Amino acid sequence: MTKASTVRIKRPPRILIPFETPRAISEYAWLNFSKPMLSLAPKGDGHSVLVCPGFMASDMSTVPLRRFLKKKGYDVHGWQLGRNLGVNTTGVRVEKLIDQIKALYDSSGGKVTLIGWSLGGVMAREAAKIAPDYIRQVITLGSPFSGGARHSNITWLYEKITGHVPHREDMKEMEINLPNAPEGIPTTSIFTKTDAIVPWRSCLEKPSPLTQNIRVYASHCGIGVNPVVFALLADRLVHTRESWVEFKRKDHPILKAAMPRQRY
Repeated sequence: MTKASTVRIKRPPRILIPFETPRAISEYAWLNFSKPMLSLAPKGDGHSVLVCPGFMASDMSTVPLRRFLKKKGYDVHGWQLGRNLGVNTTGVRVEKLIDQIKALYDSSGGKVTLIGWSLGGVMAREAAKIAPDYIRQVITLGSPFSGGARHSNITWLYEKITGHVPHREDMKEMEINLPNAPEGIPTTSIFTKTDAIVPWRSCLEKPSPLTQNIRVYASHCGIGVNPVVFALLADRLVHTRESWVEFKRKDHPILKAAMPRQRY
């Protein structure tokens, strides 16, 4: 296992880019053949879950995921902030996202789990750091919270659309603290080594009693519609801060056959 803090982060091989869309389509199609497996995933306890979309995506992109979690018994919500255009959407201190979290907390009467896809996961982690009392746990999907913005294959597009240039003066403090997980909150990063958009090593949490990295076979654009990821989410969501334990691949025979060895 490799520690993210000791390895140089490199841009993903560009040769993977043409395969992103076909792979994502196949992962979505795979959902139809995975209903027997997903039916075995644990039922939820009804707590609130807020799902944050990736860069340039809206709540429409997370409909399949939210529909699945709703069937499992969760009170699931999109972030209702429109397209994810970085700090232009959430505010520099993700204050608009935090407002959504607080409103959901007040209406449900319980802590909220945050699931974030790509950039949405980066923002979810930051919101959890600022408002930890409202958060049950955080799960990210292909999110480059450890230096990924500078080494992504779409850095140029991100900077052009969001106006966020790395090392911008008003964001220095946030960027320095990005790799640090929310303190005292279970935080899981689900990632793929064949990510064509962001460096997979930028998606790794630092080792701690409340963090885990789980590797899957997926594309960056398909990780949020991947049936194995859905099953993993169902497994993780049943835990509270107090009951949280690491996912162990060997304890899940069906998932084990569809997942790579957890060495990276």
